[in-house]
Parts: sequence; C-alpha cells; structure tokens
Amino acid sequence: MSLSPAGSQTFLPLRHRAFRQLAGGRLLIYFANAMAPVVLGFAVLDLTGSTTDLGFVVGARSLANVVLLLLGGVVADRFSRTLILQGSAVGAALVQAVVALSVLAGWTSIPLLVVLSVANGALSALSLPASAALTPQTVPADVLRPANALMRMATNLGMIVGASLGGVVAALIGPGWGLAGNALCLFLAALCFRGVRITASGTDSGEPADAAEPAERSRPLHELKEGWREFTARTWVVAVVLQFTVVNAVVAGGVQVLGLGVADDTFGRGLWGAVLAAQMAGAVAGGFLAARSRARHALFLGVALVVLEAAPLVVLAEAPGALLLGVAMFLNGVALEQFGVAWDVSLQENIPADRLARVYSYDALGSFIALPIGEMVAGPVATRIGVRAALLWGAALVVLATGAALLSRDLRRLTVASAAAEERPAEQPAGAA
Repeated sequence: MSLSPAGSQTFLPLRHRAFRQLAGGRLLIYFANAMAPVVLGFAVLDLTGSTTDLGFVVGARSLANVVLLLLGGVVADRFSRTLILQGSAVGAALVQAVVALSVLAGWTSIPLLVVLSVANGALSALSLPASAALTPQTVPADVLRPANALMRMATNLGMIVGASLGGVVAALIGPGWGLAGNALCLFLAALCFRGVRITASGTDSGEPADAAEPAERSRPLHELKEGWREFTARTWVVAVVLQFTVVNAVVAGGVQVLGLGVADDTFGRGLWGAVLAAQMAGAVAGGFLAARSRARHALFLGVALVVLEAAPLVVLAEAPGALLLGVAMFLNGVALEQFGVAWDVSLQENIPADRLARVYSYDALGSFIALPIGEMVAGPVATRIGVRAALLWGAALVVLATGAALLSRDLRRLTVASAAAEERPAEQPAGAA
C-alpha cells in the first residue's frame, strides 16, 4: 500500500465549511450515543437493580432502529438530508431531556424509559443513512477519501470520549445530570448541522440545500424496491454485507458477551474498559493511515484485513491477558478503519447520489440484525460446547466469511477512482517546472 507523500492531504477536507460543520455535528452525535447507554444503564440499575430491565430498555432502542432503518433510507433520499439531521438531533435532544428530567425528579419508570428508548431508536434510524450519504456532498471528489477518513476519526473520537466519560459522570454527579449533558450535546449537534450549506458540486453555498433532488418521487414502497435493486446490482456490495453479517454476529457474541465474562474471571472489569479503548485508539490511528493511502484496490485490501477480527477471539480463548488483548484490539481497530474508509468511498463513487442513502440503509440493516443474534446465541453455544471452543469456532467463522468475500471477482477488480485522481497532479511531463 502506498502513502501520499503530502501529509497535508489528510486535512484538505477541513477547508470546506460544510464538511467541518457535518464532522462536528457527527462527533457530538456519536459522543452522545456512546455516553447515553452508560449513564442510562446506571439510571436503570439505580431504579430497579435489574439487568433484565436494563436489557428491555436497551433492546427497545435497537429494535426500533432495525425496524425503521429502511424507512430512514427512503426519507433521506426523498427529503433534504440537512433538515433530517437537524430535526432528528433536536428530537433526540428533547427525548434525552425528558429522560434526564424524569430521573432527576424521581418519577421515571421502566415503561417510560422503554417508550423513550423506542423514540431514540427511531430518530437514530432516520439520521444514520442521511449523515452517511451527505459526506460526498460536502467536498470535491478528489478529496473524498481523506474526507471519509476524517469523518470516521471524528466519530471514533466522539465514541472514545463519550464511553470514557459516561461512567465517570454517572459516578461523580449522577446519571440524571449525565443524561442532561447528553441532551445538551445533541442540541449543539443540531446547531452544527444547521451550518451545513452545500451544492450539488460539493462546494459551500449560501443556502442550506442538498444536491439536486429528482423532480418527482414515487411511492415509498417502490423506492424501497428501487433501493434493493441498486443494492443487489453489485455483487461486491452483497458479498461484503454478507461477510459482515457473519463477522458482526460473531464479534457481538464473542467479544461483547463472552469476552466480558472472560475479562471478569481473569484480568478484571476495570481493564476491560481500557481494552475497548485500545480498539478505538487503533481506529483513530487507522483513520490517519487510510486518509493518506493511495491504494487503488482499497476495498479488496480492507476486506482482507477484516480477518484480524479473529485475533481478539483467539487471544480471549488461549491467553486472556489485558496487555496482549489490548494489542490485538488496537491492531483490529487500525485494520477496520482501512475497510471502513474504503467501503464508504467505494459506495459513494459507485452508487447514484439519489439512491445512496437507501443502499446505506440496507447495508446497516444487514449489520444491525446480526448484533442481537450474536448476543443471544453466544451464551447458549458457550454453555453447550464451552467458552474456549465457542471463541475459536467464532474466529474460524470470521476467517471463512472473509475468504468467501474475497472470492468475488467484482470485488477484486474494483478500484478507487479518487486514488487515481490524487496521483495525477504529481505526474508532470519531462522538463516541466
């Protein structure tokens, strides 16, 4: 993999105000979304002390998110994406404010928290496709790869800080005030999104408009079918999503469920947080590497590196120690960012802009469905065959799913157009000044 000789290329997207505003808003959103489950979890445990109740509250959000993701893609391709982001951020802020008030005033209840979690999940489902599809409209095409890398670095940074502060805030000043701070961050995100003013060419303009909208829109069901046809028309898209359906299910069950139990029995809960932070730190470092990469077959490389998802599973099974696991998670984070940036760029360069959000929604649906499946299956499987065997079989499934995806001829042939565009300015005829 070759790297751009000019490190400044990494930060070129920051010259565009629309990109800065979008990145700032997404950082705040991801900060809030990473912090919210932690402080809300403590609030539920303070209320009832029941992990079952906590599962209901968190699960309600995930379920609403999965159910409405496809609708979110249709809405994002049908209406102004900037307005969707502003509205969903304000709506989420109001929901979190109500949650915070109910906790601080002492009149909260599990049914109320479940209802509010459903509302939060629905708002997240509306905003996710819109935010992902909006990035290429904020920068010129020749800086699309560093733009995606910087965007992912911003969201990863938000998740690191949010997850780290959640427990501290809940312990020092209480979950209620943590939720109130969460609501404030969401309001600030809405203000950032208000500053996203773009044109179809990806340059700043004076009006908060999205790319040119089709003159007419058909029925939502027809649009869903249209998005499905766009999603399935490219075998490399289907191959990668199927790969991650398996990988996400394995990792959700192996790391988030079985890994938590292994950590509790070996090196302790406190260091488990440091291990997870190591993965996010690796993701930030990987973002800088991906931003400067000029690999033309970037998605093929990124898909191949996903095999490193097996490394933490093997460490948990064979040598569960915080240091070795932290190294494996850091390298895993670096590798996943190479995939993540290449995936975003590949979709944005190959999917028509007016259908991109719907394709993102099908992609997210395939990923999110796998998470609860993996989490629910991991425990029974480990009970039947043992934790070590379950982790090793999970690692084998990651390797097999990655190998199967790499068999796609379309994936092997796919190139990144922006990589070639970055190379051309450096090529000068002989004798050029």
